[in-house]
Amino acid sequence: MVTSRFAVGIHILSLLEINKDIVNTSDFLAGSVGTNPVVIRRITGMLSKAGLVDVKPGVAGAKLKKEAADITLLDVYRAVNAVEEDALFSVHDSPNPACVVGRNIQNAITPVFISAQKAMEDQLASVSIADVIYDLSQKEKESLD
Repeated sequence: MVTSRFAVGIHILSLLEINKDIVNTSDFLAGSVGTNPVVIRRITGMLSKAGLVDVKPGVAGAKLKKEAADITLLDVYRAVNAVEEDALFSVHDSPNPACVVGRNIQNAITPVFISAQKAMEDQLASVSIADVIYDLSQKEKESLD
């Protein structure tokens, strides 16, 4: 399962871009996400380590380190360790080698799992934080009509 850190990371980056002219504290971000500021600081730290946000220890606020159009959802996915590499789908470890299925199941389904994860990652690579922000603005317009 992909952890919620992925969605929270997207939320944080989108909010940082939308509110780039104000100081975005972890308390402010936590209020928007609906979580604890400690969670925000942990995920923001992961985003910082990946070079996506700029944070300074002891100084309130974070900023995007790149343009929103240059940050893909795949960047966020990888930054927050949503899943281990090639481990979106896991295969059980100890199938019975005396069984025709147990003996062959891992080799039969692992290529499918790898292909499915690659397809998902390709899709994530095609969407930027700027795309998400555009979609957010469209949803907001629709809600006001």
